[in-house]
Formats: sequence, structure tokens, C-alpha cells
Amino acid sequence: MKTPEQLESLEGQQYLVLRPTGELADRYSAEQTDALALSRLPHPHTGHVTLRGFYEPERRAELSALVHAWAIEQDPIEITGEAIDAFPEPWQILILRLARTDSLLSAYATLTDRLDAMDFRRLGELPLDEWTFHMSVVYGATLSGPEWKALESARVSEFARPVHETATQVELVSYSNGVEHTEVIPLGR
Repeated sequence: MKTPEQLESLEGQQYLVLRPTGELADRYSAEQTDALALSRLPHPHTGHVTLRGFYEPERRAELSALVHAWAIEQDPIEITGEAIDAFPEPWQILILRLARTDSLLSAYATLTDRLDAMDFRRLGELPLDEWTFHMSVVYGATLSGPEWKALESARVSEFARPVHETATQVELVSYSNGVEHTEVIPLGR
């Protein structure tokens, strides 16, 4: 996030994300460029897959320690883009939907197990069977119903060929004093 408004809205929060850097990142960038050509909308400035969100401004070191302990036991994570899809009203978010690969499901589940033993404040968490793994492309909540439907119908489609990538690290991103901080943590030993 780059704008002062975005940074202010995230103050005190932390997010554990996968940040694709290869073929999936390229596809994401192309899809976002195409969507923005149709309508200038707020959007993430880098593609990422959020595994968890937290609000722990006073316990970032504890949170980081938990993530490091989880990451060292976590194998690299297979992520596969399968479609451009959308979260409907009231969210109106165009997404790159990810397949529920075994390694992505396992990573989410083992992270949940570790987190359940702690009292960290988690943001927007859903049970694994309800979670849609995705990369947000554009945020369309400011569009009228008809404008959103037009964007959705122009962009939503299954990929002819899934796009695969293996994540070998996670990032713990935190926001404090109007600045984004990133800690890169390798997966596995």
C-alpha cells in the first residue's frame, strides 16, 4: 500500500502473505492492467495472497516468532491461479482465484493450529472450508451496480491453462506510523 489514506487505514495491522514473483505474478499484473483499463479503481500495488491478518501493534515480536516457528516446519507452497473471479456486492472485488492445492490447504491448516494456541487478534478469518484463496485485483465497491456488473462480465473467466508457482518464502507485513514494514521469512529448513 502506498497512499497515506491506505497506510492510515492499516495502522497497527499485520498480514502474513505469499508474494508470487514468477509466472503467476506476471499473469496477475496483466489481469490488473486489463481491469484498470476498463475502470480506474483502487487496487493493491503488488500481487499477494493473504494467509492471515492480525491486529497486534504491541506484540509484533511475538507474532514474528510464531510465524518463524511455523515457517521453518512449512514446505514450499504450491499456488495455482485458475480464474479471474469476483466477490459480489457489497465487497465488489475482482480477484485472481487460486486452486485449493494440498500444500496451500496444509499451510493454512497448520498455521491455524499454531494460532489457536495463542490469543492473537485475527482479522477477517474464516474457517478453511469457507476461505477462497485469491489475489485481489481491483476494489470495485465505489462502482454502481450496473458499472460493477459490466466490469465483472468483461473480466470474469476461467483460465484456459492454470498458472503455477511455488512460494519458498512468506512475508510478514506490518503497518506503523504511516510506514509499511516487511519481514521476509523463508519456508523450510
